[in-house]
Formats: sequence, C-alpha cells, structure tokens
Amino acid sequence: MTSISSLGSVIEIGALTESSFPVLLNDYSNYNIVIVVDENTHDSCLDYLITNFPSLDQAEIILLPCGEENKVMEVCMQVWNAFSEYGFGRGDLVINLGGGIVTDMGGFIASLFKRGMNFVNIPTTLLGMVDASIGGKNGIDTGPYKNQLGVISNPKFIFIDTSFLDTLPEKEFYNGYAEMLKYGLIKDVALFDVLKGFKKESDFHRVDIIEKCIRIKVAITDEDPYEKGDRKLLNFGHTIGHAVEGCFLAISPVDHGHAVGLGMCAEAYISMRRGLLNKEDFQTIQALLGKIYPCLDFSDKDIENMITLMYNDKKNESGKIFSVLLEGIGSATYHNELSEKEIFDSFHHLSMLSTSLN
Repeated sequence: MTSISSLGSVIEIGALTESSFPVLLNDYSNYNIVIVVDENTHDSCLDYLITNFPSLDQAEIILLPCGEENKVMEVCMQVWNAFSEYGFGRGDLVINLGGGIVTDMGGFIASLFKRGMNFVNIPTTLLGMVDASIGGKNGIDTGPYKNQLGVISNPKFIFIDTSFLDTLPEKEFYNGYAEMLKYGLIKDVALFDVLKGFKKESDFHRVDIIEKCIRIKVAITDEDPYEKGDRKLLNFGHTIGHAVEGCFLAISPVDHGHAVGLGMCAEAYISMRRGLLNKEDFQTIQALLGKIYPCLDFSDKDIENMITLMYNDKKNESGKIFSVLLEGIGSATYHNELSEKEIFDSFHHLSMLSTSLN
C-alpha cells in the first residue's frame, strides 16, 4: 500500500480491502453514509463494495445519470433535495464511486450541502485515478461550458484500487491515457517515452505509471492549489479540447480523452508554428495522438462556435483566450494568448490531417 498526502487528503494506492477504508467506515458507524454512483458503477462496482464491506449494506445509494450532458445543476438539485428528505447532516459521509463525472459532481454536491459534508473518492476509471479525483476541483457544466460552476474542496481520502479497471470497456482507457500523456508532455519526457510504447490493455494497469502520474499532479497542485501559477500547466490541451467537447455535446458527443487529444495536437501545432516546439518533436506528438484520437473534419462554422466557447473559458482574462504551449517534450509554458487566426489555423490543420488519414 502506497500512501501520498496532498492538500489535506490522503491518497492510498493499493487494494481497497487492505487500505484505511475499513477504519474510515468504522469511524462513521454512527453516521449516515451515502454512496454516489452512476448507472455504470451501480452495475459494475457497487456489489463489490457492499460485498467486501458489509456495513455499507445500510448505506443510501444516490444514482446519477451517465454522460457529460447530465453534469448540470438540475441533477445536483435533485440530489440535494434527496439529501434533505433523508435527513443527512454535515457530519455524515459521502462516498463517490465512479469516474470523473461522479467525483466532480459528488464532490461538488457534498461540498455545498449544509456548507460542506465530508467525502471520499473511489475512482473506478483510469481518468479518475490519474486526474479527475485528485487536486480538489469539483464542479459542473453550464450548457456547453465546461466546469463553469465549482469549488476547490478536498476529500478526506482518495482510494486508488486498480482492480476497478477490470470493469472498463477498452475505449475508457484512452480517456485516461490522454491525461497521462499530458503529464509527460508538460513535465516528464521519460514518462512520455514509456507511455508512447503502450500497446495493450495490460499496459494501462501499470501501478508504477499510475503512481508516477499521480505524483506529478500532486506536486503541481500542492504547490499551487488555486491555479495562480504552475497549476495552469495542467490545462494543456484543454483550452481547445473543452471547446471541442462543448461544441459537439448536443450533436454527437466527443469523449473527454478524445477531445483533449485533439486539443493537445492543436496546441502543439501552435507551439511549433510559434517556434517554441521543434518540428521533430511536433511530428512525434502528432503521430502518436493522431493514431489514437482520430482527427475530425471541422467546418468554419464549427470553429467559430468553438472560439465563442473559448472566450467564455474560465481560464481567460480580460476577454482574451489563453493556452498552455509546449517548449519541448517535457517542458511547457502557461498564459499564452492565442489569436483567432492561430486557432483557425490549428483546426484547419486537424481537418487536413483528418482528410489525409482517411
């Protein structure tokens, strides 16, 4: 069992049955316990939890609908109303069992109800394990705008049990893979070199690599919890990637990892065009991302819509669009203002790449 402290949370990596989780449950034996799941983890993970920890048999289950389109205030209000009806109090415990949407929403719901309930995260997806459940960000969307409402509030514990990865369909690994590649691209060239060799499903179960990604995020977020400086580096690929997600959410949703993969490719292209990133490194990045995250054909209207979304991105200042750009594999810089022309050119590049690959 590996234990890492971060921003008031304890992150434990190892089998849940061998972790501090049983002790935590005993501490709350006289309180209400709420398990927040979505439809996937209700069917695939909840039985495991209750079977191995019989005291949870009396826990209340809150079922969230799946999908980014349901990460909204209306669903939160329904849950808060249910909390009130059940008589939950500030001393009770919320257990978020699921991927990034569950931990984002569950943490947000717990942090606001009666000015804050204690909560723990048990991420069940690769994306949740290496990124979404860590760092204290909890939030929801407003329409096509990602994570516009939120709080920074840290769980008591984050339990990383990689056995939950056995419940995932193959495509889910690539949502987490995009965030893992991001860590390598902004901070650790050696990690990137390992990750680009991933070829089979078992590669994504490597606990040493998952731990390495967690430690990179923890080091950044502990130094800058409120995103005033280096934590902004974690947004690499997300300025453009979130716009892709938002633009197509109501038409044909694009998975988070796919959108971030495209965002990283586009932002690496801008980095190369500015002379920050050499052409050889860019081609290495593009070849890997293009193989895993298929490029889309964006119309000018699509691009205009995505630029509108970018102007409303929460990371902007003074009505300007900012992004993380690469100075090399393993090195990045934040707070780079992007022009509309650069954004158009990067999307046109992705569209041409899509045509050439097809």
